[in-house]
Amino acid sequence: MEELLAIKLRPEKLDDIIGQQHLVGKGKVLRNLVNNKKLFSCILYGKPGIGKTSIAMAIVNELNLEYRLFNAVINNKKDLDIIIEEAKMYKGLILVVDEIHRLNKDKQDILLPHLESGLITLIGMTTSNPYHSINPAIRSRCQIYELYELTDKDMEIAIKRAVKSGILENLSIEKDAIKYIINASGYDLRYIYNLIEVAYYSSSDGKITVELLKNMNMRNNVFIDKNEDGYYDTISAFQKSIRGSDVNASLHYLAELIEAEDLEIICRRLSVIVYEDIGLANPSMGPKVMAAIQAVERLGLPEAKIPLADVVIELALSPKSNSGVMAVESALSDVRRGNTGNVPKHLKTNSKDYIYPHDYPNDYVRQQYLPTKIKNAVYYNPKNNKYERNLKDIMDKLSKL
Repeated sequence: MEELLAIKLRPEKLDDIIGQQHLVGKGKVLRNLVNNKKLFSCILYGKPGIGKTSIAMAIVNELNLEYRLFNAVINNKKDLDIIIEEAKMYKGLILVVDEIHRLNKDKQDILLPHLESGLITLIGMTTSNPYHSINPAIRSRCQIYELYELTDKDMEIAIKRAVKSGILENLSIEKDAIKYIINASGYDLRYIYNLIEVAYYSSSDGKITVELLKNMNMRNNVFIDKNEDGYYDTISAFQKSIRGSDVNASLHYLAELIEAEDLEIICRRLSVIVYEDIGLANPSMGPKVMAAIQAVERLGLPEAKIPLADVVIELALSPKSNSGVMAVESALSDVRRGNTGNVPKHLKTNSKDYIYPHDYPNDYVRQQYLPTKIKNAVYYNPKNNKYERNLKDIMDKLSKL
C-alpha cells in the first residue's frame, strides 16, 4: 500500500520542522542537543498533528543513532523485551514511544531500570498533559517539552510545501481554498495533508477549489477527545466563559461541544453552572435551564442548538453569585474539622420543649438551632445583588424580632 502524503512529507531534519521554533529554532534546546550530539530522555506533548512525531524522527535521523518505534497501545511486553535485547546488542538505543500516557504498569516496570541505566533513551509522545497522565516514575526520568499550537502562517507554509513537493502531480490549490482548508483543520497538520490528498484524488484535474471542498461534505476538525485533555479543556473554557460573562466565548465553546455532538456533557455542565456561578443572584435561571434541558432531550440535534444558545446567552449575561457554594463549603469545613456539637435538646425527635414557629406572628420565634459549641457560626454571606439584598433584608429583620 502506498504511503500517505502526510508520511511522505514528514521532515527528515530539524530545519524542515514547521513551527515549534521555541524548541528547534537556532540556539533552542532541542537544536543545541542535536548540534552537541547528545540526547536525554524526553516527553513531547501537545495537540494532534503539530509535530511531535516529526520532531522525534528528525532528532533520530540527525543523530544517526539506532532507534525503535513503539506504540503503547498496540505493542506488547514481548515487543518491549525484544527492543531491550537489541539495545544491549547496540549498547544503547533510542526508543520512540507513541501514546506514552497509555503505557501500562507491566511495561513501565520493564522499561524503568533501562531508562535509569541509560541503555534506553526515551522519546515519548502524547496529547495528554504528562504532569497529569504519566506515571511519576517515568516522568522524573524525562525532560518534558510542550509543543505549541501552529499558526495560520505555519499552515500556509505546510500547504505550499505540499504543492511544491510535486508528490501529487499537477496539484494546485486556489488561494481561497487554502484559507478554507486552514479554517477547517483545527491546526492539525496531519489533517491538512490528508484533506489535500483526498481532495486531489476527488478532482478531475488536480485543482483544489472551495467548491470542491464544500462538495466533499467535510466537517471541521475539532480537537475534542473524550479521554484526553482537549475535551476537558473545552468544558472548562465553556464554564469559565459563562462565569466571566463573555457571551461570545461562551457561544464559541458551546458550538465546539455541539459539533462534537455531546449533548449530555453540555446539559450536565449547564446544570452545575446555573447553581455554582449564577446561584442566588438570579434564582429564576434554575428552572429556565431545566426547561432548556428538557427541550434538548426532546429535540435532539440539530434543533437542540436553539434552546442551548438561548439559555447560554442568558447565563453569560446574568448577574453572578457563588454565595451558596461558599456557604455550604464553609459548613462542610466545620463538619470535616469536627467543629460541631450535639443537637440541642429542644430540636430532638418528639421533644416537648420545641417551639412551633407557625404558632407565632410572622411564622417566626427565636430559639437556638445550631449546636451550643458553634451557636454563633455564620456560613451564608449575601452578595450585593438585587435578589440577595432582599435576602439580607429578611435576615436583618428576623434578627431584630
